[in-house]
Amino acid sequence: MVEELVAAGVSVASVGLVYVMAGARVVKQYERGVVLRLGRLRSEVRDPGFTMVVPFVDKLRKVNMQIVTMPVPAQEGITRDNVTVRVDAVVYFKVVDAADAVIQVEDYQFAVSQMAQTSLRSIIGKSDLDDLLSNREKLNQGLELMIDSPAMGWGVQIDRVEIKDVSLPETMKRSMARQAEADRERRARVINADAELQASKKLAEAAGVMSEQPAALQLRLLQTVVAVAAEKNSTLVLPFPVELLRFLERAQQPASAAPTTEPVAPTAASAVPTVEPIAPTTASAVPTVEPIVPAPSAPASAPPVSASPASASRPEPSAPEASA
Repeated sequence: MVEELVAAGVSVASVGLVYVMAGARVVKQYERGVVLRLGRLRSEVRDPGFTMVVPFVDKLRKVNMQIVTMPVPAQEGITRDNVTVRVDAVVYFKVVDAADAVIQVEDYQFAVSQMAQTSLRSIIGKSDLDDLLSNREKLNQGLELMIDSPAMGWGVQIDRVEIKDVSLPETMKRSMARQAEADRERRARVINADAELQASKKLAEAAGVMSEQPAALQLRLLQTVVAVAAEKNSTLVLPFPVELLRFLERAQQPASAAPTTEPVAPTAASAVPTVEPIAPTTASAVPTVEPIVPAPSAPASAPPVSASPASASRPEPSAPEASA
């Protein structure tokens, strides 16, 4: 009898131990346990540590509450200024409500990944290339807001979103390199022109000081000669005083200002009076000669025909004309 009781007690203890072992669960510190009893959600969420469930009745699902780092695959799109780019990002998120992460969505990690990809394509189409390259903080905030809005209903909180890399076509890279080179050259020219302006002002001030003290110019000339002679070369320096050039310039100014008048020497031809021909004013002044028409009845020894009346009335030339 005693042996039967002992055997029964041992069997009960064994069954109890098997039951405890079947229902015993351990939840880690970074996890939370969600219990489904006969398919229905239990209201309480199991905290970290040792916990018990009903074997074959309850089902415990553990949810990781740590921050998950999820890389977003590179997405290719066209920016607002019609530039094809390829952008990839990384998303940091964590679960804040374990029950919603189990009940509201089938796989919250896959859902967050797909939402991040679509949001990244959308943010590429709404942005310019300059914003993608230089204004990433604003884009990160907008991308985080776009992903976090639907994720709150899944019990997931988006901690941070970062755009990692922006890949450009080779032609666009060359164009940007040429633009940057032209901009640097422009700034170099502006700086050089500014330096020339400042140097010219300083030289003008130095010239004003040296004009008051002529010996300063000689000292500066000697300093230049010493600087040139310090180098081991075959340069020959011949100082030429500037005052001599100014003296020559002042000497040439009166000579160029005075008018030059040369006397006209009388020639032998000028002593002879020149007589201009008198142009005839009327047609009667021109002598006309009538043709000689032989008369049929006149003999061969007829006297010559006399001149026309116009020739008879021709005026005699004046004395100057005869001398001419």
